Amino acid sequence: MTSLPVLRIFLPLLLLFGSCCSTRISLGVDLEADLNLQKDQREFDYFMLSLEWPGTECNHTKKCCSANGCCRSNAIIGFTIHGLWAEYNGGKSWPSCCEGSQFNETEISSLLDDLNKYWPSYRCGTSKTCHASKGPFWAHEVFKHGTCSYPVVQNEKEYFLTALNLYFKYNVTEALFRAGYVPSNSEKYPLEGIISAIQNAFHINPEVVCSGDALEELRLCFYKNFEPRDCATESSSVSAKISLKSSSCPSYVSLPIHDASQWLVKKEAAIFQSTW
Repeated sequence: MTSLPVLRIFLPLLLLFGSCCSTRISLGVDLEADLNLQKDQREFDYFMLSLEWPGTECNHTKKCCSANGCCRSNAIIGFTIHGLWAEYNGGKSWPSCCEGSQFNETEISSLLDDLNKYWPSYRCGTSKTCHASKGPFWAHEVFKHGTCSYPVVQNEKEYFLTALNLYFKYNVTEALFRAGYVPSNSEKYPLEGIISAIQNAFHINPEVVCSGDALEELRLCFYKNFEPRDCATESSSVSAKISLKSSSCPSYVSLPIHDASQWLVKKEAAIFQSTW
């Protein structure tokens, strides 16, 4: 595979997510209750980078629009970013919707080309953010997860740039391709083999999620200094069996291919048939 661009890690500090002077828009909810909930959430323990497989995600798509990555003819063949999440040890809970500023797309204008390509939404319309509000997919991720990444990640731009850098540095798609796990609508691969490929490449246990027998998400975990670590457990004696046991996946999984042009033809044909 061709090498992906390397983004600069070091950033000038922008406005802090937790700024005491940030302005919030009233949404008809009890703001005091929201702040109490945020106050009760302790600082997170580690990061999880969640990646999506387009071929699986697009099987759920029922509508096309310009914002939907499933409808793009130039979509990449490989994993894309779902989000960078602040997590608690144990894997059963996480902080969400922490106090922060409003989403401002102009703050990430220099990243938009990479975000559109490597961090697309696979649906149309808006997503729930926090406190009964809605917004674009990126706003959902930064409101729900990015605001809880403070003080390690201190602002909106740094959140997105950090996720992109981890995505490029720990190239899951390339690791699987090198191990012989390539997109196919006919082949099924041993899940344990896929996990082993990630272990061999990055020396960590990932987390995997499936939709039926198709791999839907693969997640990598990192310490607060962004060094890789096992997901859910830090024990070096734990093998891939932990990931297998806790996943929603069968023993053999597929990496389906998504063809936007064929998808559009099928959808148009279905619409045409439904009118007769």
